[in-house]
Amino acid sequence: MSTAQDRLSTYSQNPRMDKKPLYSLTALFDSADAIVHAAEETSKAGYTRYDVNTPYPVHGMDRAMKLKTSKLGFFALALGLAGVISAVGLMTWITLVDYPLIIGGKPFWSWPAFVPIAFEVTVLSASVLTVVSMIVIYFKFPNYSHPLHDTPYLKRVSSDSFGISIQADDPRFDERAVRELLQKAGGKEITPVYFDMEELRHGQQLFDRRFLAVLLVTAVLVSGATYAAFNKIAFMEPFNWMMAQNKLKAQQPSDLFKDGIGMRPPVEGTVARGFLPYAFKGRPDDAGKTLVNPLLPTQEVIEKGRTAYMTFCSPCHGNFGRGDSRLRGQFPNPPTLHSEKVRNWPDGSIFHVITEGQNVMPSYATQVPRENRWAIIQYIRVLQRAQNAKESDLK
Repeated sequence: MSTAQDRLSTYSQNPRMDKKPLYSLTALFDSADAIVHAAEETSKAGYTRYDVNTPYPVHGMDRAMKLKTSKLGFFALALGLAGVISAVGLMTWITLVDYPLIIGGKPFWSWPAFVPIAFEVTVLSASVLTVVSMIVIYFKFPNYSHPLHDTPYLKRVSSDSFGISIQADDPRFDERAVRELLQKAGGKEITPVYFDMEELRHGQQLFDRRFLAVLLVTAVLVSGATYAAFNKIAFMEPFNWMMAQNKLKAQQPSDLFKDGIGMRPPVEGTVARGFLPYAFKGRPDDAGKTLVNPLLPTQEVIEKGRTAYMTFCSPCHGNFGRGDSRLRGQFPNPPTLHSEKVRNWPDGSIFHVITEGQNVMPSYATQVPRENRWAIIQYIRVLQRAQNAKESDLK
């Protein structure tokens, strides 16, 4: 049976021929059961090049038409795998090669952090690109011509009727036999649908010059409008009112104060609501003599201290407090926590160092709550006892 390209060749050689090439025979049915029956009869007759059009999805139609499994699933699988491989590969290259960072004592390649991003990229790649593949490959985008468009048949099946269209390029197609089949199945208004010259040229036109020109013009217009909106219009009245407000922002200069600095220190003695200031600021000796650890070395407290220590302390002090930093020279190594000096320090002195910092060690008062600081000290005592065990501990 001839293809659309064969019909185009024949029609081009004899453009004055009165009869246009036949695309299909169509028939209308009044109910969903009737169209399912018609599809079953068409499949039994051996026809494969036909389609069913209904105003709403009809349950069981795929079985009646004996449709094979869609190949779009393979596109979704391939595109999803490409998405997850691309996402994990990019994050791996960034964390291991381009910009390696230690965050909270975690290794450079910390795969749990990759899971949300990899999942999102996989879902987006599989869903969006599968739809794009369907539109481009199956629907031959940007082509929008089809012989059934604007026919009375398509208008009926889009509102209140059910229809079947058996194409003339089916290997078993015979116009009289198809008419008899549709009549026997209960079809009404059996009508032939013919090709126009535009439908005969309905092949893939993705790289058509006119389409590419439209894409180029659209890209230029959208890019120009976006640039104007975000770089020009956004800075014009009244769109800049939210940006240019009569207030001081961090790091901005100010003519209101003599020193020209907009950021001002807190008023002496100011205490934030719900916050108790540290009473031994700049007095490490008094902190060591006065402060007492309010937490008992229970299993729960030690576990809490271990978690906080591994997150905030271990990158510099090492997992066991030996001063074996994992920062690979990016920061000076601290002294060991097992020296006689630190082991003899009272808990208050260690609490003071965590709170205020010492030498190149910064303060961790904002990162670690007070209770967790005391829990860290209990865990440090456990490490010190484990690394400097007495003979009595072994009995």
